[in-house]
Amino acid sequence: MALAFTYAALAYSAKLLSLPPEPQLLKRPEACEFYRKTADGECADACITDFVGICPRSLVVSAGGLGSGKCADVGFSVADGTVDQKAGPCGTISFNKYKPSYLLGASKSIPLVTFDGAAATTFQFVELNDPVMGGQSHGTWSIGSAFGVMDGEVLDVPSLQAPGFIKAAADGKFADVSSTLGGDLLLEVRSSTPGYAGFRVTFVEGTLSPSYACSGGGSIPLSRGCYKAKFSVPAGDEWSTVRIPFTSFSDKWSPATGEQTTTCAEDADVCPTAKTLAGIKRIELWAEGADGEVHLEVKQIQAAAQPSTLLSTDFFAALQSSPPAKYMSCSGPVQRTLRFGVSGRSTPTVPVVVNENETLADAVCCDTRTKPFAEPQFLFEAPDIALFSKLDTGVTTFYDSVCGLPLFRAPVNRTLAEFKADTQEHGWPSFRPAEVVTENVITDETTGYVTSRCGTHLGSYLPDSQGPRWCMDLSCIAGAAV
Repeated sequence: MALAFTYAALAYSAKLLSLPPEPQLLKRPEACEFYRKTADGECADACITDFVGICPRSLVVSAGGLGSGKCADVGFSVADGTVDQKAGPCGTISFNKYKPSYLLGASKSIPLVTFDGAAATTFQFVELNDPVMGGQSHGTWSIGSAFGVMDGEVLDVPSLQAPGFIKAAADGKFADVSSTLGGDLLLEVRSSTPGYAGFRVTFVEGTLSPSYACSGGGSIPLSRGCYKAKFSVPAGDEWSTVRIPFTSFSDKWSPATGEQTTTCAEDADVCPTAKTLAGIKRIELWAEGADGEVHLEVKQIQAAAQPSTLLSTDFFAALQSSPPAKYMSCSGPVQRTLRFGVSGRSTPTVPVVVNENETLADAVCCDTRTKPFAEPQFLFEAPDIALFSKLDTGVTTFYDSVCGLPLFRAPVNRTLAEFKADTQEHGWPSFRPAEVVTENVITDETTGYVTSRCGTHLGSYLPDSQGPRWCMDLSCIAGAAV
């Protein structure tokens, strides 16, 4: 009786607390597995359930190019926020972002020059005016409140009838910025002469005499190693950060004009390398090759790695043009690379309103709003398609544009000319019974609708005087085998 009383007391207490007198079964959470995506020095991962909306996990993983496991498994453990990725009709997946473990505590940019007195980044800049005989350009270099100032005017050299230059240069042992190769040189600047067209910056490595290298620009023997690039300064009183890609620099340029004679894009030999960025021994700021008054204020010079594109990368681009979930009939997105030139048809040319980002294949094959309609008649003869010039020798297999299942093989039991004539007569690729892969093609002879086992709407069943005929949209049978 004591045991029964105890149970009764517990039940009574539970009632008073508005709690159920008996334990409730908890709903078991849907299983999920971690998948990751790495790009440009970042990693993002998410625990993905068996289904994401209407889409099986395998489709989401495949479409997003995801790898199995967490970011930590491959050395990315520095948390860097989250990023939401839209996965078309499947919904939105929230990913956690991470940076490599070795970046723990590291800054995103590396200072080279500042004017705040910091020992490692403070250097003495010296002004140099155009030394060419008769040069009229003149300038000064001074220090403001934690920034450097280059003032002056660039004028024509009378004997050359061409603009001269002014510049300020600093020598020293600058920070090793080799880790930013592929990134940018960052100038934090402002100017009261933003329209001046001759601002340039150089850095020097790999030469015994920086002065000699920066007077020759690679145009005279042993004058390589002075890397130069142009930049412009936005108008306004506020400080602006100007990014100059390291791929914009070259150590071959004209000492007369400052213009590059060989660009990094033309010849990798003139590009800065990791070794270059590890041993910078001089930095120069120039006003060159354009006449005009010059006022440039410089707060700092830094180097930075290329900004990560993971935030802007669309993992699921293949899903983005798909119809909204409530109109989606296909088992997954249309393949991004369709045969016969069909992928080039990015506009949904159908007589009903669909989402503007849908391609022709998305709209015709997968959007239920277009089910009664077809692709444009004689699309197969359009110059960018020209179907019969692209068929395989002998028999061509036509695959589902979504899942890649084989659907039709033609010509079978007739000639290519007969297949072509049949297609030209009706305006769409037309197949006969022997050419249908029946296990993959579902034909509703009552409605005339023809679909595949993947839910792709293929076209119409339209018998004629010769017998059964499958009149198909090329857009929906132009896939690649999977």
